[in-house]
Amino acid sequence: MHCRALPLTTLIAGCAVVLGGCSSSDTATSPTEALSARASGRHGTRFDHVLLISVDGLHASDLLQFIGSRPASALAKLAHLGTTYAHASTAKPSDSFPGLLAMLTGGSPATTGVWYDDSYDRRLSPPGSACATVGTEVVFDESIDKDLTALAAGGGIDPAALPLDPAHGCVPVYPHSYLRVNTIFEVAKAAGLRTAWSDKHPSYDLVNGPSGHGVDDLYTPEIASNAPLGGDWTAHVQDTEKYDDFKVQAIVNEIDGKDHAGTVAVGVPAIFGMNFQAVSVGQKTLGYLDAAGTPTPGLADALAHTDASIGRFVDELKRKGLIEKTLIIISAKHGQSPIDPAQRRIINKTLIPGLVNGVQAGLLAQATQDDISLLWLTDQSKTSAVVTALNAHASEAGIGSILSGASLIQAFDDPTTDSRTPDIIGQPEVGVIYTSLTATKLAEHGGFSSNDTEVPILVAAPGLNGGQVSTSVDTRQIAPTILAALGLNPGALQAVATEATQQLPGLSF
Repeated sequence: MHCRALPLTTLIAGCAVVLGGCSSSDTATSPTEALSARASGRHGTRFDHVLLISVDGLHASDLLQFIGSRPASALAKLAHLGTTYAHASTAKPSDSFPGLLAMLTGGSPATTGVWYDDSYDRRLSPPGSACATVGTEVVFDESIDKDLTALAAGGGIDPAALPLDPAHGCVPVYPHSYLRVNTIFEVAKAAGLRTAWSDKHPSYDLVNGPSGHGVDDLYTPEIASNAPLGGDWTAHVQDTEKYDDFKVQAIVNEIDGKDHAGTVAVGVPAIFGMNFQAVSVGQKTLGYLDAAGTPTPGLADALAHTDASIGRFVDELKRKGLIEKTLIIISAKHGQSPIDPAQRRIINKTLIPGLVNGVQAGLLAQATQDDISLLWLTDQSKTSAVVTALNAHASEAGIGSILSGASLIQAFDDPTTDSRTPDIIGQPEVGVIYTSLTATKLAEHGGFSSNDTEVPILVAAPGLNGGQVSTSVDTRQIAPTILAALGLNPGALQAVATEATQQLPGLSF
Protein backbone atom coordinates (compact mmCIF):
# COMPACT_ATOMS: atom_id res chain seq x y z
CA MET A 1 0.00 0.00 0.00
CA HIS A 2 1.21 3.46 -0.80
CA CYS A 3 1.18 6.26 1.74
CA ARG A 4 -1.64 8.58 0.85
CA ALA A 5 -2.30 12.29 0.82
CA LEU A 6 -4.85 13.41 3.37
CA PRO A 7 -7.13 16.42 3.17
CA LEU A 8 -5.32 19.59 4.24
CA THR A 9 -2.27 17.66 5.40
CA THR A 10 0.85 16.09 3.92
CA LEU A 11 1.83 12.62 4.94
CA ILE A 12 5.14 12.69 6.76
CA ALA A 13 8.07 10.56 5.77
CA GLY A 14 8.40 7.27 7.53
CA CYS A 15 4.83 6.01 7.67
CA ALA A 16 4.47 2.84 9.72
CA VAL A 17 5.70 -0.42 8.28
CA VAL A 18 3.05 -2.69 9.73
CA LEU A 19 0.95 -5.57 8.50
CA GLY A 20 -1.68 -4.10 6.24
CA GLY A 21 0.05 -0.68 6.28
CA CYS A 22 2.67 0.89 4.02
CA SER A 23 5.03 -1.51 2.32
CA SER A 24 8.72 -1.63 3.16
CA SER A 25 9.46 0.36 0.02
CA ASP A 26 7.52 3.32 1.41
CA THR A 27 9.95 4.07 4.23
CA ALA A 28 13.49 3.39 5.35
CA THR A 29 12.67 3.07 9.04
CA SER A 30 10.58 0.69 11.11
CA PRO A 31 7.81 1.97 13.43
CA THR A 32 10.04 1.34 16.45
CA GLU A 33 12.97 3.20 14.91
CA ALA A 34 10.75 6.12 13.89
CA LEU A 35 9.18 6.20 17.34
CA SER A 36 12.54 6.25 19.09
CA ALA A 37 13.92 8.90 16.75
CA ARG A 38 11.00 11.22 17.39
CA ALA A 39 10.49 10.73 21.11
CA SER A 40 12.16 13.30 23.29
CA GLY A 41 13.33 12.87 26.83
CA ARG A 42 11.00 14.20 29.52
CA HIS A 43 11.28 17.84 30.36
CA GLY A 44 9.77 20.10 33.00
CA THR A 45 6.28 18.99 33.98
CA ARG A 46 4.21 18.80 37.12
CA PHE A 47 2.49 15.53 36.15
CA ASP A 48 3.97 12.09 36.58
CA HIS A 49 0.78 10.21 35.70
CA VAL A 50 -2.22 10.55 33.40
CA LEU A 51 -5.40 8.61 34.13
CA LEU A 52 -7.56 8.43 30.98
CA ILE A 53 -11.19 7.37 31.37
CA SER A 54 -13.70 6.67 28.62
CA VAL A 55 -17.32 6.54 29.78
CA ASP A 56 -18.63 4.89 26.63
CA GLY A 57 -21.90 6.43 25.44
CA LEU A 58 -21.67 9.53 27.62
CA HIS A 59 -22.92 12.68 25.91
CA ALA A 60 -21.69 16.13 26.86
CA SER A 61 -25.30 16.86 27.85
CA ASP A 62 -25.35 13.81 30.15
CA LEU A 63 -22.32 15.10 32.04
CA LEU A 64 -23.77 18.60 32.29
CA GLN A 65 -27.09 17.33 33.66
CA PHE A 66 -25.43 14.94 36.09
CA ILE A 67 -23.12 17.60 37.51
CA GLY A 68 -25.97 20.07 37.78
CA SER A 69 -28.16 17.66 39.71
CA ARG A 70 -25.36 16.22 41.88
CA PRO A 71 -22.99 19.00 42.94
CA ALA A 72 -21.33 16.73 45.52
CA SER A 73 -20.55 14.00 42.98
CA ALA A 74 -17.04 12.99 41.98
CA LEU A 75 -17.60 14.31 38.45
CA ALA A 76 -18.84 17.66 39.77
CA LYS A 77 -15.77 18.00 41.98
CA LEU A 78 -13.47 17.17 39.08
CA ALA A 79 -15.25 19.69 36.88
CA HIS A 80 -14.67 22.31 39.57
CA LEU A 81 -10.95 21.47 39.57
CA GLY A 82 -10.50 21.23 35.84
CA THR A 83 -11.27 22.42 32.35
CA THR A 84 -14.45 21.38 30.58
CA TYR A 85 -14.73 21.57 26.80
CA ALA A 86 -18.28 22.55 25.93
CA HIS A 87 -18.05 21.71 22.23
CA ALA A 88 -16.15 18.45 21.87
CA SER A 89 -16.68 15.73 19.31
CA THR A 90 -15.42 12.20 18.86
CA ALA A 91 -14.25 10.29 15.80
CA LYS A 92 -16.32 9.56 12.72
CA PRO A 93 -17.40 6.80 12.45
CA SER A 94 -18.26 6.89 16.16
CA ASP A 95 -17.41 3.24 16.75
CA SER A 96 -15.40 2.18 19.80
CA PHE A 97 -12.22 1.39 17.84
CA PRO A 98 -11.82 4.72 15.99
CA GLY A 99 -13.17 6.53 19.05
CA LEU A 100 -10.50 5.12 21.34
CA LEU A 101 -7.74 5.40 18.75
CA ALA A 102 -8.49 9.10 18.35
CA MET A 103 -7.56 9.54 22.03
CA LEU A 104 -4.53 7.25 21.84
CA THR A 105 -3.00 8.26 18.50
CA GLY A 106 -4.33 11.72 17.66
CA GLY A 107 -5.59 10.39 14.32
CA SER A 108 -8.72 9.63 12.33
CA PRO A 109 -9.47 6.41 10.40
CA ALA A 110 -7.89 7.98 7.31
CA THR A 111 -4.54 7.76 9.12
CA THR A 112 -4.96 4.90 11.58
CA GLY A 113 -6.53 2.63 8.95
CA VAL A 114 -9.06 1.40 11.52
CA TRP A 115 -12.66 2.15 10.60
CA TYR A 116 -14.63 -0.14 12.91
CA ASP A 117 -14.27 -3.35 14.88
CA ASP A 118 -15.96 -5.00 11.88
CA SER A 119 -14.63 -3.67 8.58
CA TYR A 120 -13.01 -4.78 5.32
CA ASP A 121 -9.58 -4.86 3.72
CA ARG A 122 -9.17 -5.43 -0.01
CA ARG A 123 -5.58 -6.65 0.40
CA LEU A 124 -5.97 -9.17 3.22
CA SER A 125 -7.27 -12.74 3.02
CA PRO A 126 -9.98 -14.52 5.02
CA PRO A 127 -9.13 -16.57 8.12
CA GLY A 128 -8.27 -20.14 7.24
CA SER A 129 -8.02 -19.42 3.50
CA ALA A 130 -4.27 -19.99 3.16
CA CYS A 131 -4.37 -16.67 1.26
CA ALA A 132 -6.06 -18.35 -1.71
CA THR A 133 -8.29 -15.29 -2.12
CA VAL A 134 -7.81 -11.59 -1.46
CA GLY A 135 -10.36 -9.25 0.10
CA THR A 136 -11.91 -10.05 3.47
CA GLU A 137 -14.11 -8.86 6.27
CA VAL A 138 -11.90 -7.91 9.21
CA VAL A 139 -13.58 -8.70 12.52
CA PHE A 140 -11.90 -7.73 15.78
CA ASP A 141 -14.58 -8.39 18.40
CA GLU A 142 -15.37 -11.24 20.79
CA SER A 143 -15.61 -13.67 17.86
CA ILE A 144 -11.80 -13.91 17.71
CA ASP A 145 -11.55 -15.16 21.33
CA LYS A 146 -10.43 -18.68 22.06
CA ASP A 147 -13.53 -18.96 24.26
CA LEU A 148 -15.91 -16.02 24.24
CA THR A 149 -18.04 -17.55 27.02
CA ALA A 150 -15.20 -17.21 29.56
CA LEU A 151 -14.24 -13.94 31.26
CA ALA A 152 -10.58 -14.63 30.45
CA ALA A 153 -11.60 -15.55 26.87
CA GLY A 154 -9.97 -18.96 27.15
CA GLY A 155 -6.55 -17.38 27.10
CA GLY A 156 -7.03 -14.56 24.63
CA ILE A 157 -7.08 -14.29 20.85
CA ASP A 158 -7.36 -17.33 18.59
CA PRO A 159 -4.89 -16.86 15.69
CA ALA A 160 -7.04 -19.12 13.50
CA ALA A 161 -9.84 -16.54 13.65
CA LEU A 162 -7.68 -13.70 12.31
CA PRO A 163 -7.40 -12.38 8.75
CA LEU A 164 -4.22 -13.24 6.88
CA ASP A 165 -1.67 -11.03 5.13
CA PRO A 166 -0.59 -12.47 1.77
CA ALA A 167 2.05 -9.74 1.37
CA HIS A 168 3.87 -10.89 4.51
CA GLY A 169 3.97 -14.68 4.34
CA CYS A 170 0.25 -15.21 4.94
CA VAL A 171 0.68 -14.56 8.68
CA PRO A 172 -2.31 -13.77 10.92
CA VAL A 173 -3.01 -10.06 11.36
CA TYR A 174 -3.48 -9.25 15.04
CA PRO A 175 -5.36 -6.08 15.96
CA HIS A 176 -2.17 -4.28 17.00
CA SER A 177 -0.51 -5.02 13.65
CA TYR A 178 -3.59 -3.73 11.79
CA LEU A 179 -2.99 -0.24 13.22
CA ARG A 180 -0.90 1.94 10.90
CA VAL A 181 0.46 4.46 13.41
CA ASN A 182 1.97 4.46 16.89
CA THR A 183 0.19 5.18 20.16
CA ILE A 184 0.81 7.28 23.27
CA PHE A 185 1.70 4.04 25.04
CA GLU A 186 4.53 3.35 22.60
CA VAL A 187 5.89 6.88 22.96
CA ALA A 188 5.80 6.53 26.76
CA LYS A 189 7.53 3.14 26.57
CA ALA A 190 10.28 4.62 24.38
CA ALA A 191 10.89 7.16 27.17
CA GLY A 192 11.19 4.39 29.76
CA LEU A 193 7.75 4.89 31.33
CA ARG A 194 5.24 2.26 32.44
CA THR A 195 1.83 1.88 30.76
CA ALA A 196 -1.46 0.09 31.46
CA TRP A 197 -4.94 -0.10 29.95
CA SER A 198 -8.18 -2.04 30.50
CA ASP A 199 -10.99 -2.59 27.99
CA LYS A 200 -13.81 -4.93 27.01
CA HIS A 201 -12.35 -7.57 24.65
CA PRO A 202 -8.95 -9.22 24.11
CA SER A 203 -9.12 -7.59 20.66
CA TYR A 204 -8.11 -4.37 22.43
CA ASP A 205 -4.65 -5.74 21.85
CA LEU A 206 -5.10 -2.97 19.27
CA VAL A 207 -3.85 -0.41 21.80
CA ASN A 208 -0.43 -2.05 21.91
CA GLY A 209 0.28 -0.32 18.60
CA PRO A 210 2.34 -1.65 15.67
CA SER A 211 5.21 -2.64 17.95
CA GLY A 212 2.88 -5.04 19.73
CA HIS A 213 4.35 -4.01 23.09
CA GLY A 214 3.00 -0.56 23.90
CA VAL A 215 1.07 -1.57 27.02
CA ASP A 216 2.92 -3.19 29.91
CA ASP A 217 -0.28 -4.31 31.66
CA LEU A 218 -3.26 -4.91 29.34
CA TYR A 219 -6.35 -6.24 31.12
CA THR A 220 -9.24 -7.17 28.84
CA PRO A 221 -11.96 -9.25 30.53
CA GLU A 222 -14.45 -10.41 27.89
CA ILE A 223 -17.72 -8.51 28.21
CA ALA A 224 -19.48 -11.01 25.93
CA SER A 225 -18.78 -13.88 28.34
CA ASN A 226 -21.39 -15.54 30.53
CA ALA A 227 -22.77 -13.29 33.28
CA PRO A 228 -24.59 -14.05 36.59
CA LEU A 229 -28.06 -12.86 35.52
CA GLY A 230 -27.98 -14.77 32.24
CA GLY A 231 -26.69 -13.84 28.82
CA ASP A 232 -23.53 -11.79 28.62
CA TRP A 233 -22.45 -8.85 30.79
CA THR A 234 -24.42 -6.40 28.61
CA ALA A 235 -27.80 -8.09 29.01
CA HIS A 236 -28.54 -6.35 32.32
CA VAL A 237 -27.19 -3.05 33.61
CA GLN A 238 -26.63 -4.59 37.05
CA ASP A 239 -24.26 -7.15 35.51
CA THR A 240 -22.52 -4.47 33.45
CA GLU A 241 -21.85 -2.50 36.62
CA LYS A 242 -20.30 -5.60 38.17
CA TYR A 243 -18.25 -6.08 35.03
CA ASP A 244 -17.01 -2.50 35.24
CA ASP A 245 -16.06 -3.19 38.86
CA PHE A 246 -13.47 -5.75 37.72
CA LYS A 247 -11.66 -3.05 35.80
CA VAL A 248 -12.16 -0.44 38.50
CA GLN A 249 -10.37 -2.69 40.97
CA ALA A 250 -7.58 -3.13 38.42
CA ILE A 251 -7.11 0.65 38.26
CA VAL A 252 -7.11 0.91 42.06
CA ASN A 253 -4.44 -1.80 42.18
CA GLU A 254 -2.38 0.14 39.65
CA ILE A 255 -2.72 3.35 41.66
CA ASP A 256 -1.30 1.30 44.54
CA GLY A 257 1.75 0.53 42.40
CA LYS A 258 0.81 -3.06 41.61
CA ASP A 259 -0.21 -4.93 38.47
CA HIS A 260 -3.91 -5.07 37.58
CA ALA A 261 -4.38 -8.23 39.65
CA GLY A 262 -2.84 -6.57 42.71
CA THR A 263 -0.25 -9.31 43.14
CA VAL A 264 3.05 -7.83 41.92
CA ALA A 265 4.62 -4.48 42.83
CA VAL A 266 5.54 -2.83 39.52
CA GLY A 267 5.12 0.92 40.08
CA VAL A 268 2.32 3.30 39.14
CA PRO A 269 1.93 3.64 35.36
CA ALA A 270 2.67 6.97 33.70
CA ILE A 271 -0.34 6.43 31.40
CA PHE A 272 -3.19 4.19 32.45
CA GLY A 273 -6.95 3.97 32.35
CA MET A 274 -10.07 2.08 31.31
CA ASN A 275 -13.45 2.27 29.64
CA PHE A 276 -16.80 2.07 31.46
CA GLN A 277 -19.63 0.14 29.81
CA ALA A 278 -22.63 0.52 32.14
CA VAL A 279 -23.81 3.86 30.74
CA SER A 280 -23.68 2.59 27.16
CA VAL A 281 -25.64 -0.53 28.09
CA GLY A 282 -28.17 1.56 30.01
CA GLN A 283 -28.69 3.78 26.96
CA LYS A 284 -29.23 0.79 24.69
CA THR A 285 -31.49 -1.25 26.97
CA LEU A 286 -33.31 1.37 29.07
CA GLY A 287 -32.79 4.68 27.32
CA TYR A 288 -34.02 8.16 28.12
CA LEU A 289 -37.44 9.39 29.15
CA ASP A 290 -37.66 12.35 26.79
CA ALA A 291 -35.94 14.50 24.17
CA ALA A 292 -34.24 16.50 26.93
CA GLY A 293 -32.19 13.42 27.83
CA THR A 294 -33.73 12.70 31.22
CA PRO A 295 -32.34 9.28 32.10
CA THR A 296 -34.58 6.37 33.03
CA PRO A 297 -34.01 5.11 36.61
CA GLY A 298 -31.77 2.28 35.37
CA LEU A 299 -29.65 4.58 33.26
CA ALA A 300 -29.46 7.05 36.14
CA ASP A 301 -28.15 4.23 38.32
CA ALA A 302 -25.47 3.42 35.72
CA LEU A 303 -24.38 7.06 35.71
CA ALA A 304 -24.26 7.15 39.52
CA HIS A 305 -22.33 3.87 39.69
CA THR A 306 -19.77 5.16 37.21
CA ASP A 307 -19.42 8.39 39.16
CA ALA A 308 -18.85 6.46 42.39
CA SER A 309 -16.15 4.40 40.67
CA ILE A 310 -14.38 7.55 39.49
CA GLY A 311 -14.64 8.78 43.06
CA ARG A 312 -12.77 5.64 44.16
CA PHE A 313 -9.92 6.56 41.83
CA VAL A 314 -9.71 10.08 43.23
CA ASP A 315 -9.83 8.86 46.81
CA GLU A 316 -7.10 6.29 46.18
CA LEU A 317 -4.90 8.85 44.43
CA LYS A 318 -5.27 11.09 47.48
CA ARG A 319 -4.56 8.24 49.88
CA LYS A 320 -1.35 7.36 48.02
CA GLY A 321 -0.24 10.99 47.80
CA LEU A 322 -0.52 11.01 44.00
CA ILE A 323 -3.38 13.41 43.35
CA GLU A 324 -1.15 16.46 42.82
CA LYS A 325 0.94 14.61 40.24
CA THR A 326 -1.89 12.96 38.31
CA LEU A 327 -3.84 14.48 35.44
CA ILE A 328 -7.32 12.96 35.04
CA ILE A 329 -8.99 13.08 31.62
CA ILE A 330 -12.59 11.96 31.17
CA SER A 331 -14.19 11.57 27.77
CA ALA A 332 -16.05 8.98 25.71
CA LYS A 333 -15.24 6.84 22.69
CA HIS A 334 -18.72 7.56 21.36
CA GLY A 335 -22.15 8.88 22.22
CA GLN A 336 -25.39 7.05 21.43
CA SER A 337 -28.33 7.79 19.13
CA PRO A 338 -31.13 8.60 19.50
CA ILE A 339 -31.46 10.46 22.79
CA ASP A 340 -35.12 11.23 22.07
CA PRO A 341 -37.00 7.89 22.31
CA ALA A 342 -39.61 9.19 19.86
CA GLN A 343 -36.97 9.30 17.11
CA ARG A 344 -36.10 5.60 17.30
CA ARG A 345 -36.76 3.82 14.01
CA ILE A 346 -35.65 0.26 13.29
CA ILE A 347 -34.90 -0.55 9.64
CA ASN A 348 -34.17 -4.09 8.53
CA LYS A 349 -30.42 -4.51 8.21
CA THR A 350 -30.93 -6.52 5.01
CA LEU A 351 -32.54 -3.61 3.14
CA ILE A 352 -29.42 -1.70 2.06
CA PRO A 353 -27.42 -4.85 1.20
CA GLY A 354 -30.35 -5.93 -0.97
CA LEU A 355 -30.31 -2.60 -2.79
CA VAL A 356 -26.57 -2.92 -3.45
CA ASN A 357 -26.82 -6.45 -4.81
CA GLY A 358 -29.83 -5.38 -6.82
CA VAL A 359 -27.44 -3.29 -8.94
CA GLN A 360 -25.32 -6.36 -9.62
CA ALA A 361 -25.38 -9.82 -8.07
CA GLY A 362 -22.57 -10.26 -5.55
CA LEU A 363 -21.63 -6.57 -5.66
CA LEU A 364 -21.58 -6.12 -1.89
CA ALA A 365 -18.26 -7.12 -0.35
CA GLN A 366 -19.11 -5.93 3.17
CA ALA A 367 -21.79 -3.90 4.93
CA THR A 368 -21.09 -2.63 8.44
CA GLN A 369 -24.28 -1.18 9.86
CA ASP A 370 -25.47 0.21 13.21
CA ASP A 371 -26.72 3.78 12.95
CA ILE A 372 -24.34 4.09 10.00
CA SER A 373 -23.95 2.11 6.80
CA LEU A 374 -20.38 1.51 5.62
CA LEU A 375 -20.32 -0.25 2.25
CA TRP A 376 -17.44 -1.92 0.43
CA LEU A 377 -18.01 -3.13 -3.15
CA THR A 378 -16.49 -5.99 -5.11
CA ASP A 379 -16.58 -3.77 -8.23
CA GLN A 380 -15.74 -0.16 -7.42
CA SER A 381 -16.74 0.98 -10.90
CA LYS A 382 -20.36 0.44 -9.80
CA THR A 383 -20.18 3.02 -7.00
CA SER A 384 -22.25 5.66 -8.80
CA ALA A 385 -24.91 3.12 -9.75
CA VAL A 386 -25.22 2.02 -6.13
CA VAL A 387 -25.51 5.63 -4.93
CA THR A 388 -28.30 6.17 -7.47
CA ALA A 389 -30.13 3.09 -6.17
CA LEU A 390 -29.73 4.19 -2.56
CA ASN A 391 -30.98 7.70 -3.30
CA ALA A 392 -34.01 6.25 -5.06
CA HIS A 393 -34.91 4.41 -1.86
CA ALA A 394 -33.60 6.99 0.63
CA SER A 395 -36.90 7.43 2.46
CA GLU A 396 -37.50 3.71 2.80
CA ALA A 397 -33.90 3.13 3.95
CA GLY A 398 -33.87 6.13 6.31
CA ILE A 399 -30.87 7.63 4.53
CA GLY A 400 -30.16 11.26 5.32
CA SER A 401 -26.96 11.74 3.31
CA ILE A 402 -24.37 9.77 1.36
CA LEU A 403 -20.60 10.15 1.09
CA SER A 404 -18.96 8.73 -2.03
CA GLY A 405 -16.52 9.79 -4.68
CA ALA A 406 -15.16 13.32 -4.23
CA SER A 407 -17.10 13.98 -1.00
CA LEU A 408 -15.73 10.81 0.59
CA ILE A 409 -12.17 11.55 -0.54
CA GLN A 410 -12.36 15.07 0.86
CA ALA A 411 -13.64 13.86 4.23
CA PHE A 412 -11.46 10.74 4.55
CA ASP A 413 -9.52 9.02 1.79
CA ASP A 414 -9.76 7.54 -1.69
CA PRO A 415 -11.19 4.00 -1.64
CA THR A 416 -9.63 3.27 -5.03
CA THR A 417 -6.13 3.68 -3.58
CA ASP A 418 -6.63 2.75 0.08
CA SER A 419 -7.51 -0.87 0.77
CA ARG A 420 -9.66 -0.15 3.81
CA THR A 421 -11.69 2.96 3.01
CA PRO A 422 -15.38 2.18 2.34
CA ASP A 423 -16.68 2.94 -1.14
CA ILE A 424 -19.87 4.47 0.23
CA ILE A 425 -20.92 5.81 3.62
CA GLY A 426 -24.63 6.15 4.23
CA GLN A 427 -25.55 8.41 7.14
CA PRO A 428 -29.13 7.73 8.23
CA GLU A 429 -31.60 10.16 9.68
CA VAL A 430 -31.28 10.63 13.45
CA GLY A 431 -32.90 7.72 15.26
CA VAL A 432 -32.51 5.14 12.51
CA ILE A 433 -30.87 1.86 13.54
CA TYR A 434 -30.10 -0.88 11.02
CA THR A 435 -30.72 -4.17 12.78
CA SER A 436 -33.21 -7.03 13.04
CA LEU A 437 -36.84 -5.92 13.01
CA THR A 438 -37.34 -7.77 16.31
CA ALA A 439 -34.44 -6.00 18.04
CA THR A 440 -35.25 -4.29 21.33
CA LYS A 441 -32.24 -1.98 21.50
CA LEU A 442 -33.17 1.67 22.01
CA ALA A 443 -29.99 3.27 20.71
CA GLU A 444 -26.77 2.58 18.80
CA HIS A 445 -23.56 4.33 17.81
CA GLY A 446 -21.25 4.51 14.83
CA GLY A 447 -22.92 7.39 13.01
CA PHE A 448 -22.05 11.01 12.42
CA SER A 449 -25.02 12.68 14.14
CA SER A 450 -24.62 14.97 17.14
CA ASN A 451 -26.17 12.29 19.35
CA ASP A 452 -23.28 10.01 18.37
CA THR A 453 -20.42 12.48 18.37
CA GLU A 454 -21.03 15.21 20.98
CA VAL A 455 -19.06 13.80 23.91
CA PRO A 456 -17.50 15.41 26.96
CA ILE A 457 -13.86 16.21 27.51
CA LEU A 458 -12.99 17.05 31.11
CA VAL A 459 -9.35 17.60 32.11
CA ALA A 460 -8.81 17.85 35.86
CA ALA A 461 -6.09 18.13 38.49
CA PRO A 462 -5.66 20.16 41.69
CA GLY A 463 -4.50 23.66 40.84
CA LEU A 464 -5.16 23.29 37.12
CA ASN A 465 -6.54 26.44 35.54
CA GLY A 466 -10.22 25.57 35.41
CA GLY A 467 -13.35 26.80 33.75
CA GLN A 468 -15.11 26.10 30.50
CA VAL A 469 -13.61 26.37 27.01
CA SER A 470 -16.07 27.14 24.21
CA THR A 471 -13.64 26.48 21.35
CA SER A 472 -14.63 23.48 19.23
CA VAL A 473 -12.29 20.55 19.88
CA ASP A 474 -12.22 16.83 19.20
CA THR A 475 -10.95 13.78 21.01
CA ARG A 476 -7.88 13.44 18.78
CA GLN A 477 -6.46 16.37 20.76
CA ILE A 478 -6.37 14.26 23.91
CA ALA A 479 -3.36 12.26 22.66
CA PRO A 480 -0.87 15.14 22.24
CA THR A 481 -2.19 16.71 25.44
CA ILE A 482 -1.37 13.55 27.40
CA LEU A 483 2.20 13.50 26.09
CA ALA A 484 2.69 17.20 26.79
CA ALA A 485 1.40 16.74 30.35
CA LEU A 486 4.06 14.07 30.90
CA GLY A 487 6.83 16.19 29.41
CA LEU A 488 7.02 14.09 26.24
CA ASN A 489 7.04 15.26 22.64
CA PRO A 490 3.54 15.19 21.04
CA GLY A 491 5.26 15.18 17.64
CA ALA A 492 6.45 11.65 18.36
CA LEU A 493 2.94 10.52 17.42
CA GLN A 494 2.84 9.76 13.72
CA ALA A 495 -0.87 10.63 13.38
CA VAL A 496 -0.36 13.94 15.18
CA ALA A 497 2.29 14.89 12.64
CA THR A 498 0.23 13.66 9.70
CA GLU A 499 -3.03 15.36 10.67
CA ALA A 500 -1.47 18.38 12.41
CA THR A 501 -3.45 17.56 15.55
CA GLN A 502 -3.17 20.28 18.18
CA GLN A 503 -3.17 19.98 21.96
CA LEU A 504 -6.33 20.91 23.80
CA PRO A 505 -6.46 24.68 24.28
CA GLY A 506 -6.71 26.57 27.56
CA LEU A 507 -4.42 24.35 29.67
CA SER A 508 -1.55 25.77 31.69
CA PHE A 509 1.02 22.98 31.50
